[in-house]
Amino acid sequence: MASSEVFEEGKERKMFEPEKFIQKQVQEVREKIEDGKAVIAVSGGVDSTVCAMLTHRAVGDRLVAVFIDDGLMREGEAEQVIDFFKSRNMNARLVDAANEFFDGLKGIVDPEEKRKAFRNTFYSVLGRVVREENASHLIQGTIAADVAETVKGIKTQHNILEQIGIDPESYGLTIVEPLRALYKHEVREVARSLGLPAEFSERPPFPGPGLATRVLGEVTPERVEIERKATKIVEEETSDIESFQTMAILMNDRATGIREGKRAFGYIIAVRLVKSKDAITAEAVNVPWEVLKRIDKRITTEIPEVVHVLYSLTDKPPATIEFQ
Repeated sequence: MASSEVFEEGKERKMFEPEKFIQKQVQEVREKIEDGKAVIAVSGGVDSTVCAMLTHRAVGDRLVAVFIDDGLMREGEAEQVIDFFKSRNMNARLVDAANEFFDGLKGIVDPEEKRKAFRNTFYSVLGRVVREENASHLIQGTIAADVAETVKGIKTQHNILEQIGIDPESYGLTIVEPLRALYKHEVREVARSLGLPAEFSERPPFPGPGLATRVLGEVTPERVEIERKATKIVEEETSDIESFQTMAILMNDRATGIREGKRAFGYIIAVRLVKSKDAITAEAVNVPWEVLKRIDKRITTEIPEVVHVLYSLTDKPPATIEFQ
C-alpha cells in the first residue's frame, strides 16, 4: 500500500494512505447521496477526475459527468474529456455555454471581479444542469489549497461557497467535496491508486476559470484565442521540462513592434513555469535559453498579433503562481 508523509504550510501531517482514503470516501459519498442522483462538472483536471471516479464507485450510473464548454479551455479539451469518461462507461454530457460566460465577463478587468463573474455564470449553468438531470447533489473537486487561498483573501476560487458564507442552496445545490482535506500531491496519489492514466493523474494544474485567468484585462473571444494559441505553443515546447505548472499569459498592456518593416502596436505574452509540491509555495523553473528562444520565435511568428515575449522569474511568494 502506497503512502507518503505530507505537510500543510510547514506543519507535519499524518502519513497519507491513498487506498484507505478511497475506501473511506466511497463509503461517505454513498451515505451522503443515498438513493439520489449526482452531477459533477469535469474539466479533465486531476481533482475533478478523481472526484468523478470516486463518486462513480459509490453510486454508479446515478452520477452524470458534465463538461461545461465555457469557451475558455485549451484546444481539443472538451472532446478529450468527454471521450475519456464515455470510455469508462460513465454518463457524460457536453454543455455549450461559451456565449453565457463571455456575456458575464464582458467589460470586467479586475481579477477578483472576473473570478466572481465566472463563478456566478458557472453555478447558474451548472444549477440548470442539476435541475435538468433532476439531481440532488453536486460533486466538487475542491482541495485544501482552494479553501486556504479563498478564506485568506489571496484570490477567490470559483468552487468555494460555504467557506466564504455563500449558501449553496441559494443556487439550488447540495455540495459534496470528497477532496477538501487534500493537497494536490495527495490527490495525484489517489489518482494513481484508482488506476487513472498518466495524462490525467499527472496533468498539471489548470485554473477553474480556464484561460480567463491568463488573459489580463477584459476577456473577449478574440483575446482568448490568442491566449489559447500561445498556451499550445508553450506547452508543446516545454513538454519535456519538469514543472508543477506551465502557462502563457496575455498581458493587458501593448508594446511597439515591427511587422513588414512598419510599426506594429501588438500584444505581450509572458511565459511562466514553476515547480511546487503543494501550490502553497512555488519556485520559477530555470528554463534553458534555447527553449525560451524557440517559444519566442514560434509565438511571434504563428501569432502575428504578439510582438513581445517575456519570461516570469518571480517565486511564490511574493507572486502567486497565476498572474491573477
